[in-house]
Amino acid sequence: MSDHPGTSDTPDPLDGFDEIIDAETTRDPDLAVIEAGSRTLRTQGGPPQADVPARPEDPEVDRALRGVEAELATRWGETKLEPSVSRIAALMDLLGEPQRSYPSIHITGTNGKTSTARMIEALLGAFELRTGRYTSPHVQSVTERISLDGAPISAERFIETYQDIKPYIEMVDASQEYRLSFFEVLTGMAYAAFADAPVDVAVVEVGMGGSWDATNVIDGDVAVITPIGLDHTDRLGNTTGEIAGEKGGVIKQGATVILAQQPVDAAQVLLKKAVEVDATVAREGLEFGVTARQIAVGGQMLTLRGLGGEYEEVYLPLHGAHQAHNAAVALAAVEAFFGVGAQRAQPLDIDTVRKAFAAVSSPGRLEVVRRSPTVVLDAAHNPPGAEATAEAVREAFDFSRLIGVVGASGDKNVRGLLEAFEPIFAEVVVTQNSSHRAMDADELAAIAVEVFGEDRVQVEPRLPEALEAAITLAEEEGEFAGGGVLVTGSVITVGEARLLLGKG
Repeated sequence: MSDHPGTSDTPDPLDGFDEIIDAETTRDPDLAVIEAGSRTLRTQGGPPQADVPARPEDPEVDRALRGVEAELATRWGETKLEPSVSRIAALMDLLGEPQRSYPSIHITGTNGKTSTARMIEALLGAFELRTGRYTSPHVQSVTERISLDGAPISAERFIETYQDIKPYIEMVDASQEYRLSFFEVLTGMAYAAFADAPVDVAVVEVGMGGSWDATNVIDGDVAVITPIGLDHTDRLGNTTGEIAGEKGGVIKQGATVILAQQPVDAAQVLLKKAVEVDATVAREGLEFGVTARQIAVGGQMLTLRGLGGEYEEVYLPLHGAHQAHNAAVALAAVEAFFGVGAQRAQPLDIDTVRKAFAAVSSPGRLEVVRRSPTVVLDAAHNPPGAEATAEAVREAFDFSRLIGVVGASGDKNVRGLLEAFEPIFAEVVVTQNSSHRAMDADELAAIAVEVFGEDRVQVEPRLPEALEAAITLAEEEGEFAGGGVLVTGSVITVGEARLLLGKG
């Protein structure tokens, strides 16, 4: 996709694009940001609707869902792995290979996968395709992970899907050295639900890595690789190049690869993999990218360079330069799916693209859940994600004093995460969520004191008290002074805070 379509009587679509390559390569958001007023296209898509389901209101349905959740909880969790696709492949074989009954877009990377998946889903839906989306982890309800037509499947359908494939799950369990894991069962449920719907296209996010991830029994027509950073190094490798080797496993024979900006060693590995399997590559900053970005009320206004041309005045109701880059990747992925830049020269319909992006939501990603003081939730859980969030907070919010509430998992680079947030937090309240993976609050506090200093750290082991303490500290600025709270460190922390603050 290195050759862009164009005609002799129209302006060269590459005119002016060279100037942004350096900016795209370094990913310096300051080069792209232009302070702007309140111009938006919000009316085209309506206000974004968060789609995090609450518990079922029907007691019988709720009881049945809890039963399924309890059975799933007896299996290996998502952090315990045996790197193989043999079990999920055996399940797919028994189910009649449901994952091969629809085309798919497969997404891997370190950060931005879920937001990018949601944007791809919104674009495909706007072009009247029936979509299935599989993402992880969930913010509040396990049913969030499997979506049809842009909304999580109902609790009833989740239960029914589990019960339908349960006999086959038990057959695989009996024939394999290890039982199917929690994630493998959910992956099987998603692929079965998509085939049953049926969907026109599946948008699938990997759980971890790529080569041996349970989702990798699909052959994605389009492989999307969001920025790769250091995370899960104990399982994926100690350098971004090593990690790219695992994540590159989603690149299949003859596929199209949409490559976000990557560290040099990761890009080299991924490009080599693409050559080996005769895949076509489109690279952010070369074949597509963000050409302009303006701050707008509730989000940002973008000009995106796609595979088929330029898309102007695209309103995205999400904050941060990282989300703009996610939008560029999502647009290129959908263009590639439709053959733009390969089989066809025309760009996608601009009004449809605008409408789709204007309706995007990404719960738990710089999500404002309260005002006076403003409380923002963000699921950043590793240093690269925290750095992107901190930059977005500086850009999108005018806090005079920001209080952090941090509850992290013990298997993460917690020091790096805290160091990323140190410049923007006046004080930090350290806490822990209910997960068995949560870092002990006192252990987290010891690291926080080294990063912030003792006077800026408060310890509240229970999340409700941590939220109350942070809100109280923010309110000390006065009602109109601009104090705020950012809850972060883990998807689980964000999900539990969301419930406590009345969302879902």
